[in-house]
Amino acid sequence: MAEDAPARVPDSYDVEPVYDVTSDELPEDRFLDRELSWLRFNQRVLELAEDESVPLLERARFAAIFASNLDEFFMVRVAGLKRRIVAGVAVPSASGLQPREVLELIWATTTELMQRHAACFRDTIVPALAEHDIEILRWPELDRDEQRKMKKLFKERIFPVLTPLAVDPAHPFPYISGLSLNLAVLVRNPKTHKEHFARVKVPPILDRFLAVDEQRFVPLEDVIAEHLKPLFPGMSVVAVHSFRVTRNEDLEVEEDDAENLLAALEKGLLRRRFGPPVRLEVEESMDDHVLDLLVHELGMNPAEVVRVPGPLDLRGLHDIADIDRAELKFPAFLPGTHTRLKEVETASPVDVFAQMRNSDVLLHHPYDSFSTSVQRFIEQAAVDPAVLAIKQTLYRTSGDSPIIEALIDAAEAGKQVLVIVEIKARFDEGANIKWARKLEQAGCHVVYGLVGLKTHCKLALVVRDEAEGLRRYVHIGTGNYNPKTARSYEDLGLMTVHEGITEDVAHLFNNLSGYARQPSYSQLMVAPHSVRKGLVERIEREVEHHREGRPARIRFKANSVVDEAVIDALYAASRAGVPVQLLTRGICALRPGVPGLSETIEVRSVLGRFLEHSRIFWFENGGEPEAWIGSADLMHRNLDRRVEVLVAVPGQESRDEIGRLLEVAFDPGTAAWELASDGTWTRRGVAEDGTPCLDLQEWLIKQSRRGR
Repeated sequence: MAEDAPARVPDSYDVEPVYDVTSDELPEDRFLDRELSWLRFNQRVLELAEDESVPLLERARFAAIFASNLDEFFMVRVAGLKRRIVAGVAVPSASGLQPREVLELIWATTTELMQRHAACFRDTIVPALAEHDIEILRWPELDRDEQRKMKKLFKERIFPVLTPLAVDPAHPFPYISGLSLNLAVLVRNPKTHKEHFARVKVPPILDRFLAVDEQRFVPLEDVIAEHLKPLFPGMSVVAVHSFRVTRNEDLEVEEDDAENLLAALEKGLLRRRFGPPVRLEVEESMDDHVLDLLVHELGMNPAEVVRVPGPLDLRGLHDIADIDRAELKFPAFLPGTHTRLKEVETASPVDVFAQMRNSDVLLHHPYDSFSTSVQRFIEQAAVDPAVLAIKQTLYRTSGDSPIIEALIDAAEAGKQVLVIVEIKARFDEGANIKWARKLEQAGCHVVYGLVGLKTHCKLALVVRDEAEGLRRYVHIGTGNYNPKTARSYEDLGLMTVHEGITEDVAHLFNNLSGYARQPSYSQLMVAPHSVRKGLVERIEREVEHHREGRPARIRFKANSVVDEAVIDALYAASRAGVPVQLLTRGICALRPGVPGLSETIEVRSVLGRFLEHSRIFWFENGGEPEAWIGSADLMHRNLDRRVEVLVAVPGQESRDEIGRLLEVAFDPGTAAWELASDGTWTRRGVAEDGTPCLDLQEWLIKQSRRGR
């Protein structure tokens, strides 16, 4: 089924023009719009919620993920676009669309997607859950005993935490916090017959869907709405409608604040709560005069209002998806220990350092266990008396991270511990501030990266004193040092003692913590200095190989492909005849399959039970392939405003493993979405002979169970 966006981008490729391959001029409309491309990504997530072949509770989870994704899109992307338009600094996007055009297309697309999302929940997921005795009910659907039970719960647990806020000359319109669920209540004075407006916030500390019994649920706001009389004694409740505001929550810290970045960021977190509104969601039944009041008091444009069937805020479906019904979920999968790190004869954990000295270890999470590889590496380093120093970057980690505890143990044991904490990681700022302070109190050297750059690279360096002298051990990954997300994010990691790589990483840590400035590295590409340049040079090298008749091919796997310089280099490679294959989970601004421009380029997307997160850059290189992995996506922010690292994977065995992964991912018989030149995506789940296509993630699970 083609994934056509409801609001079509003006597209000159509909007539398939042919460009002169000998010309150096590239068409101005060669880029797809990044915002609309992201919305098409979220549409693919919605397709998984709609897909009846996906286990039912997983469909509910995909519906929750769609809602969370769209919230963040409005909080950051739409808010930023509005801010630039208001400030008069907005310029046409690389796609050629004016900012207001993009905004109009965003609203047309998101409105349709939100309606489709609501319909998916109401018309397919809820009835399907009911068939399996899991019921999400509205208040009138509860029987009398259940209503009495909810009334008792309201009195004991809900009423005490509610605060009605009236709006009148003595009570100004209350501040509505971003993403909070609220009830707009109209009450009438029975003596004067005058109507009044009040707002009741639905407490976020309570369950989004209240359990009537083990598998019957009712939305929290339904219970509140049915029991409003105690909040407004002496008044008549005329109408109740739920609504929700999305605000600009993109955090900005001025460069002048860099000397005290921690304090500046904490102030910014407080300001975030008061960002301007960018979207108002209301139940479709809301009275027009109540909606007019909300729009006026919030200072919003009526075009920023979306009416949808209730209930609003379906992020709470994560709780439904967590119900213990294994038959309605993906089959259980327990990551296994990498073959090189398995205990052989004794029950004691393997010596990670000894295994790394024997050979590199290429990890593929979640198929390879994070806890018995990366986590064990840091934990063993913390207690090993031969270890002198540990240096690590932290971008996002879990609240109870054993990595943090191991670093603290190492510092308390007298080891030198340096931690580069990126406290500006969006929406994790508060947690990172907390862990930075805890690490400092334990005696770790905590550095907040470089002014003007986010430190996004994933690096761990251990220095060990051995009989032959000091030896460095390094882990470089594509994902965060987060044991929880490592169970659901697909990522690669390299554990190595390769001398060139470990020396490069040591220099990079010196750059991040001190005044050293290493201009170049032998085994690494480091943004913002050399990732774009290094990738473009290797793309151009493939063109030379192709012209000389040597093997040439480019295969990239990334979350997003947006950077115009890299895309233009890929266009040039395609015009020269080099096969190019891109696997992107999210945004892709490149138009594949355009005659004379990108005829040899194929773009695919894989979505599934695990979030595809690894970044791979493969070059056939005349028959001597290079494979690079790391933290960088092909976006401006990664290549220009972040410290990112790509590493050349050493060792034929590791490169062969990456090559096999890409071979299966791009096989025509593997299920994927395929991108057309007009920006639409088509899902390919069935082969030409009618057999189901291979599920890449399920195939990798089977390979993992066989020990690869």
